[in-house]
Amino acid sequence: MMGLGTGLHHLLNHPRFSVLETLGVLMPGEVFPAFFEMEMLQRALIASVLVTVVAGLFGSYLMLRNLSLIGDGLAHVSFGGVAVGVTLGSVGPLWYALLFSSVASIVIYELQSREIVAGDTSIAIFLTGMLAFGLVVLRLFGQGITTDIEGYLFGSLVLIDTKSLDLIVTICLIALIGLAIFHRGLLAITVDSVAARVQGLPVHLIGLWFSLTVAWVVVSMVQVIGALLVTALLVTPAATGQLVGKSFRGCMMWTQVFGLTSTLLGLFLSAELNTGSGSMIALVAAMLFATVGLLKLLSSQLPAYDASPESEEVQG
Repeated sequence: MMGLGTGLHHLLNHPRFSVLETLGVLMPGEVFPAFFEMEMLQRALIASVLVTVVAGLFGSYLMLRNLSLIGDGLAHVSFGGVAVGVTLGSVGPLWYALLFSSVASIVIYELQSREIVAGDTSIAIFLTGMLAFGLVVLRLFGQGITTDIEGYLFGSLVLIDTKSLDLIVTICLIALIGLAIFHRGLLAITVDSVAARVQGLPVHLIGLWFSLTVAWVVVSMVQVIGALLVTALLVTPAATGQLVGKSFRGCMMWTQVFGLTSTLLGLFLSAELNTGSGSMIALVAAMLFATVGLLKLLSSQLPAYDASPESEEVQG
């Protein structure tokens, strides 16, 4: 049976449409057009774009809920799952990452919602603990930090095979469907959870769904950007969008612009300069944030120009 990712890949390559090959002709560079022509790199491109779009949507809510650290924490937890999967000889270590991250997201949410642990303390503990757990497992029972393991830490598009693409596309689709169903309730509990509870909204259920879905989205990002660089696509574009957007919807739109720009420009530069894709995407995202932030800072320092008749009379 054909998976969702494989089906999408075949659809974009269908002779009637030939979307990727048509776009490839228009792409600059000597190596970058291969992302639109070679099957292996096409899978990587599809996964990268999908993950960027979904990460931008959820990242906007994470910023609004002051939970920007949770993506980083769950990414480190997923690395612990990958380490166990690789040590056990699994051909699909991402499934172990999905299991570990799902359990961790539920525990973190319950600890925070029940106020057993304050703030981001539980996230920080899981972040350091599971990264250390993964490293110890690899050292004692595996072969240490191999090339494949580095790919999961820093991102490696070569690791995205057909099964990985199927998993990534399935996660992204489930996340988008869930967001379409819960987005109004999620926004309501984010703005005022007490008022949302009074209105009869299932605050705990929506919060648990959001935490669990973020964990799945993070796992889908690991092969594209790497466990150590997840924040680059989950938070940085959303933070940049907040500097420009005038409303929450505007922020989400700008988040997509900055996220897709970071991904496509990062892939282009990594291909042409022969550098790691994950690190280059993260660098581009950070540079966009720095540039927009600097421009906003400079514009705020400029004196406001008053074109009213009264000001012209005073100047005269």
